Amino acid sequence: MTSYEIRKIDSSFFLKYNPSIYIELENKIDRPYDVVLFETANDYFICIPFRSNIQHNNAYHFKNSTRSSISKSGLDYSKIIIIDNPAYIGSPAIVDKDEANELYLNSNKIHIKAQSYVENYRNHILNVTPFHPKEFNRRYRFTTLKYFHSELKLPE
Repeated sequence: MTSYEIRKIDSSFFLKYNPSIYIELENKIDRPYDVVLFETANDYFICIPFRSNIQHNNAYHFKNSTRSSISKSGLDYSKIIIIDNPAYIGSPAIVDKDEANELYLNSNKIHIKAQSYVENYRNHILNVTPFHPKEFNRRYRFTTLKYFHSELKLPE
């Protein structure tokens, strides 16, 4: 079983990454930014936000919760936040119980998919295994990873 935590993103993160400038972060001031946090061997954390109404395949879609049947809820890989400063990790978050259970049962799969999403982005940017431009656009057009080149040790 992969180790993970369900946390909030600390408000100090949004002082550095103002959502009015970093528009793909989609922070809503009146709602917490709850994430599944995985530690990596690369000196950063991958934080995958819980979201509703996910209309694309770059996500883990919950299947067994009331909320998911109403709002297509899931964990959105395209909105991953890369954190290398633990001060940006906020308090524990409370999420839908059925979604928390499904996350527990599928944490390995979710972790592997999230890491793959990040690594495929890195490999494209580094020209190691580039995607066709249309494929890259389909997968990464609305990604937040473009804001975290420094943390991912990619060219700016």
